[in-house]
Amino acid sequence: MTNIEKNIENIRDKIEVSAVKAGKRAEDITLIAVTKTRTPEEINEAIKLGIADIGENKVQEILDKYEKIEPVRWHMIGHLQTNKVKYIIDNVSLIHSVDSLKLAREIDKRSGQHNKKMDILIQINAADEKSKFGISADEARGIIMEILESCPNIFIKGLMSIVPYAEDPETVRKYFKEVNNIYEECKTINHPKVEFQYLSMGMSNDYPIAIEEGANAVRIGTSIFGERKYK
Repeated sequence: MTNIEKNIENIRDKIEVSAVKAGKRAEDITLIAVTKTRTPEEINEAIKLGIADIGENKVQEILDKYEKIEPVRWHMIGHLQTNKVKYIIDNVSLIHSVDSLKLAREIDKRSGQHNKKMDILIQINAADEKSKFGISADEARGIIMEILESCPNIFIKGLMSIVPYAEDPETVRKYFKEVNNIYEECKTINHPKVEFQYLSMGMSNDYPIAIEEGANAVRIGTSIFGERKYK
């Protein structure tokens, strides 16, 4: 058994424990393997072990790897600049990191040019960290309504959040809880282009807590592949 296989098995066990605590089924939690800096060989091994969703932080890595990876659902999880949208509009299934009306409108424009509809998540900056992207909790419903009014080629599928890193994940539980509250509130929006399916939060350090507090999509990199190797 390879390290990647052991790691995925361990993560799935932890997901099941946390899902039970949250009154959910483990199969309802989407495990997104974060493949930043990872080789196509590593990624394809994970896919053969049952990973069906991968997340990339950078547009260039999607473009570099796309043709080398087995069929899979691609998620854009990193900050997306408006001038890069055109390069990935045909490659990704879900954009997690929509943090402005300007970006949403660019996604909408490019989707229209390709005669497609794009699924997105609204990124929430739960702790209002200046170093992180995302909108404040108070802005969530407002930006959703603005996107619905001006972006006919976008479907809003939920929320995404990155919380502060903490040695003790219990200290960030409150942020997960807050984002879940926003998620539940925004789910009440009655519109044909709103169908909340994803609450994307939780990474290698804190995903069990995130699941306990409502996450149904977790983005895990180092716990699957080991520490990143930067060139």
